[in-house]
Amino acid sequence: MSIRKEKELLLQASSREALRRGEIDRREFLARSLMAGLGMAGVGVVGKSSIMPALAQDRPLTPTFYQWIQDLHPSIPKVNERFPGINYQIAPVEGFGIERFVAEAKNGESTWDVYVGQTPFVEMTAMIKAGVIEPWDDYIPKDVLDDMIPSIRAEGTVDGKLYGWPFLLDVIGNSWHSGITGKAGLPDKAPETWDEHMANAKAVVDSKAAPYGAAYDARGWRSLAPMTHSMSTDVYTPEGLFNFESDAAISALQLMKQIYAMSTPDLLLEGSSDGGVNGTPDEVAVAAQRVGYYSKYFNAPLRMAQYWDDPKALRLGPLPKFANGEGSTVFWTTGCALFKHGKNKEKVVEYIRALTYDPQIWQDSIVGTASGHPGHLPPYKSIYAGWDANKPDWMPEFVGLVRGQLDRAKAISNHLFGLQQFVIGKPIWDAYLKGEETDEKAVMKKVTEAVQAEMNRG
Repeated sequence: MSIRKEKELLLQASSREALRRGEIDRREFLARSLMAGLGMAGVGVVGKSSIMPALAQDRPLTPTFYQWIQDLHPSIPKVNERFPGINYQIAPVEGFGIERFVAEAKNGESTWDVYVGQTPFVEMTAMIKAGVIEPWDDYIPKDVLDDMIPSIRAEGTVDGKLYGWPFLLDVIGNSWHSGITGKAGLPDKAPETWDEHMANAKAVVDSKAAPYGAAYDARGWRSLAPMTHSMSTDVYTPEGLFNFESDAAISALQLMKQIYAMSTPDLLLEGSSDGGVNGTPDEVAVAAQRVGYYSKYFNAPLRMAQYWDDPKALRLGPLPKFANGEGSTVFWTTGCALFKHGKNKEKVVEYIRALTYDPQIWQDSIVGTASGHPGHLPPYKSIYAGWDANKPDWMPEFVGLVRGQLDRAKAISNHLFGLQQFVIGKPIWDAYLKGEETDEKAVMKKVTEAVQAEMNRG
């Protein structure tokens, strides 16, 4: 080996180590590489390492989206048009599965640069622990970071670092079909308590205004958790797991059983799409105008009402609370994860900023389009401030309702089993809902033990 070549390799190793330790930035690394005679070869080394992204990219910007996000937000292609050469893809995920992402990360690579579809409590911790994603902190502009609603920013933060750039906001609330409730002789207002909710649901059934008085989504993060929060949000263990044996969770399970007794018989079955988590029986019954009251994230009744004889019969309100309860609920955002082994980091930031601030996406989401009415809201303070200062003529009243609910809502704690704990528990507490088990406390103890056993198996 020549002395010149040996010196080049030593300089390259030294620069890479300085870059890894944060002693120099990527621009300085490039300068050193060029001075050492490495040129683009030096850049290529960084691009193929797991330390930092390449400065000169060997592929176009490659985002990947969860399918339903594209389906519900048809303006995304308009954003893509502003990024010539973009390699837009649909993510290979179903039912929140991240197996493909993890498999690639184990090999120190990623087909994509950013994933739009991450929900913090669902898979974020798993992707962090598997080395799939990295924090946004070194890339995201400070003005964007400061613009995030504080509770949403906290939701996507783990150990002081932001791993989730939020996009679509969902809040669990309540709704009703005013045509059905009017036929039952009920007032056209939101039930404030679960007792009132149950009395109204019974009136719907007794009057034969509809076959079912009420419905909810039987997946625990969409029903058990928000109903528990309506009693108390102090229901998480120090390590971040849901406390299934808490008094609030027991009360929520009892409530679920009462509602199930006057709901569609197939309520507890899995959904028809996306690994069973979407196209759920509750949505089918609501779309068919067979339910009086409906508790789920607000975008569900907005989407289902488009199938009604009169979509304007839809009413939205806060999630009811227990008489002595805290009156909270659950929120989450679906956002963007930065692949650790992806490329185009700076371009990704430019793209996600354009996507999440795009005014047409938010107008379409709130007003609805021919492809649906998701009703997702933005995560930024400045957007709401702009609407408050100059309310658009297309702005419906529910925006203020949902935004107001966020202030009392709490996110499900981030944990490796944040989602899986509810998946594990559902068949166990379903036995109680169906009357096969009668001791709710014993049932929830079994759920806790089942979750712990699964965790112990690694």
